[in-house]
Amino acid sequence: MQRKSKSSSGELLIGIHAVSSALQQLPSQLIEIQIAQGSQSSRLQEISDQARSEAVNLSFVSRDKLDKLTDGGRHQDVVAWFEALNIYTEKQLEQVLDATGENPLVLILDGVQDPHNLGACLRTAEAAGVAAVIYPKDKSASITPVTRRAAAGAAEVMPIIEVTNLARVLRQLKQRGIWLAATNDQADADIYQVDLTGGLGLVMGNEGKGIRRLTEELCDFAFNIPMAGSVSSLNVSVATGICLFEALRQRASST
Repeated sequence: MQRKSKSSSGELLIGIHAVSSALQQLPSQLIEIQIAQGSQSSRLQEISDQARSEAVNLSFVSRDKLDKLTDGGRHQDVVAWFEALNIYTEKQLEQVLDATGENPLVLILDGVQDPHNLGACLRTAEAAGVAAVIYPKDKSASITPVTRRAAAGAAEVMPIIEVTNLARVLRQLKQRGIWLAATNDQADADIYQVDLTGGLGLVMGNEGKGIRRLTEELCDFAFNIPMAGSVSSLNVSVATGICLFEALRQRASST
């Protein structure tokens, strides 16, 4: 028996990768999948076959309908509605951290505003084994279909905590013994000279203004990413990837 269609609720997933990832990892949270009529894609046939085997509601609609649903976006002939159970509020912070085990690696995004950058950070965080991603509700990108597509499946499985008071949350992390590290071009030490093992919250800032003053004051230490070329700064998602994988390298070497 297929689940009842509830396409008016849930969050929209767009594109083959996002839908396929959710279908493979969390089929019970898929509400409905819609595929463009007449599509000949073998990957869409795989999605269709798996949706039937998982009893996920499946329908075939006009491509025009998918265009309207996605505001003309590149939907690749498939969308889905997804019940997101991995997005938490500040009140659930302790619950999420309790489930992460000892010495978690947490990514904190202080005002990343581009949904593509947020999605790319989520994708990298999931690949690097980050326990949770935290970002403020105000003046920040949120989890939208654009974010989910850029995250390529990570936004469906990564614990995400959207908070109203980032400074308060940072203090909570410190009380749990989690050290906070910030990137700063003016820091004396570079990323290869600091200790990124143990319980760690990596703080990354806004695309233009960087980390806010109060956020930086709450961090325990800062480091820079050494630059060998003439470019003075990196995209936040690129910088996040460098930092997370250096932390991953150090943590693997310390065990």
